[in-house]
Amino acid sequence: MNRKLSTINGDLSKTDQSTVHFYIESKELETQSTLVFFEIGEEKFKGQCFYWQNKDKDFTLVGLGHAYTIKSNDADARYEDVEKAWKHLIHSTSLKGIKQQPILFGSFTFDPKKGVSDEWANFSHANFALAKHQLVESNGRFYMNTHLVSEEVITDEDIELAREEREALLEQAKGRTLKTYIKPHVVLTEEPYKEEYLQSITQVTNQIKAKQADKVVIARSLALTFDEEVNTSNLLAQLSEEQPESYLFAQEQGQDLFLGATPERLVFVNHKKAYSSCVAGSIRRGATVQEDEEFGRILLNDTKNLQEHQYVVDMISNSFKETCEQYTLPNHPDLLKIRDIQHLHTPIEGILKEDATILQMVEKLHPTPALGGSPREVAMEMIRQYEPMNRGVYAAPIGWLNADGDGEFAVAIRSALLQDKKAYLYAGGGIVEDSEPQSEYEETLVKFRPMLRTLGGKLNDE
Repeated sequence: MNRKLSTINGDLSKTDQSTVHFYIESKELETQSTLVFFEIGEEKFKGQCFYWQNKDKDFTLVGLGHAYTIKSNDADARYEDVEKAWKHLIHSTSLKGIKQQPILFGSFTFDPKKGVSDEWANFSHANFALAKHQLVESNGRFYMNTHLVSEEVITDEDIELAREEREALLEQAKGRTLKTYIKPHVVLTEEPYKEEYLQSITQVTNQIKAKQADKVVIARSLALTFDEEVNTSNLLAQLSEEQPESYLFAQEQGQDLFLGATPERLVFVNHKKAYSSCVAGSIRRGATVQEDEEFGRILLNDTKNLQEHQYVVDMISNSFKETCEQYTLPNHPDLLKIRDIQHLHTPIEGILKEDATILQMVEKLHPTPALGGSPREVAMEMIRQYEPMNRGVYAAPIGWLNADGDGEFAVAIRSALLQDKKAYLYAGGGIVEDSEPQSEYEETLVKFRPMLRTLGGKLNDE
């Protein structure tokens, strides 16, 4: 299939349009390990690979190479930029007979108005890509797409070369098992801005006591240094073993890698039905079943955590009210338990209005009070003023959408940014009137554990 189309190409802070050609080839495969396929292509497509697996493990997306990218640094129009470019690309071609739709994967930064720090310099405020070779596992079935997008006419030779490249990847992956990896070796652990972080808790708490805000989320970072550079396949293999209850994601951006295992869905859209999760309030897991249940009971009855959770429920409900014809949610939270931590959790679902889209929902939902605070704009200003770092993509939306507008975005917590032999981990907590700097600091230690363990590090109490 070879169609001519007009689309916005390149950096979408510019508005020029150009004519490009879009070729799609799709076929169903026999069983194929998604991690092995990623591993096979990692070296050839270094810096242009991505991976996504949902929480239920019934949908996995692997992308090798970039056929088309959408980037935006427009703080006020980045969601609209991505929406327009993707729709323009999709609506100018025919998907008739395609076994698997092309899928756009990417992320937004947490706050484009914070500015870009050194460690996030390679990330635009919207970073999305359509893979050259796209492998999807959906409900036990496997689909392989090859995409070519070019301003030049796509020739038969171009198509044949892409097919040969794809078939070589599949042949290499056939019958192969994933390598056995050992965890990275950490030679140095540092806590950047620790004193500034503790001071920020006091400053924000004072602001909340003065009735300037109800809640503000303040985060901090942890820096690791390895004895050698770590490859993405190793970390994905570790994450899939360590955090089987979570979403898994990895996004390469040039020499940088952002990856994580998050428990938190932002929004899932399927045939105009929208689903989200209110996740806020946390406590650690117990060493025994009895202790774990007791911690859960404490969490379900803790005033501070219930208040923090209600802020999220109210905000997400209001977002659904704006974008959905109708929506439902339970009256009380339940417990979301993952390996190191348990959260208060309230699911919500609705039916999208005719003109509403998943990216519009992402824009309205981000940041939830669980990641920003309440009221939203006041909390964001306080984060800009007091938080001693730039979050980059940490705590921001990451996910995918297809040609029909279906898709899923998660909140990129329990995550890390890797650069050469360095890794930066991020964690935060909701600050309210009675928050204490030391207890908030200790809560971040619990939240660091999933990624720290994956990366071969340890806390002082382990």
